[in-house]
Amino acid sequence: MTAEEKQGMIQRVRSILNTIPDPEIPVISIVELGVIRGVSIGDDAQIIIDLTPTYSGCPATEAFMKDIRTTLGKEGYDSIHINTVYDPAWTTEWMSDEAREKLRKYGIAPPEKGTHDKGVLFASGPKSVACPQCDSRDTQLISQFGSTACKSLYKCNNCLETFDYFKCI
Repeated sequence: MTAEEKQGMIQRVRSILNTIPDPEIPVISIVELGVIRGVSIGDDAQIIIDLTPTYSGCPATEAFMKDIRTTLGKEGYDSIHINTVYDPAWTTEWMSDEAREKLRKYGIAPPEKGTHDKGVLFASGPKSVACPQCDSRDTQLISQFGSTACKSLYKCNNCLETFDYFKCI
């Protein structure tokens, strides 16, 4: 396989991976989530995928791997090796802007960009979270945990809706 053929295969595989939805948030793909850290092709045409879980022990990781194998298998790619890469640790900074917008439209407040919001892990929480329904920042934390461990539960004091906030990690 030539270098050009490998590059074409990598692009095709990346395109296929971008069709695989996050099992917990189906409006974004695993590529948009930022967990696919690399795709390469071995000398024997084996597809090698580097995957970084959102956190160690994330229950979605097994689903990511199964969905990758199933989806690529349907496209005729059966020789796949998935490396689980923990270093560097996944961060919400790896989430694409498109994914953040899709989250908001889906009703989940996306993580704030930058490091100012990292206090959510230490109970200091973000200073304010915009409601994905009405964009008001008059919101309050209800619970550190929402529908998954990656999210916290908020209530909007303006439109009175409750919503998940994707924690900034």
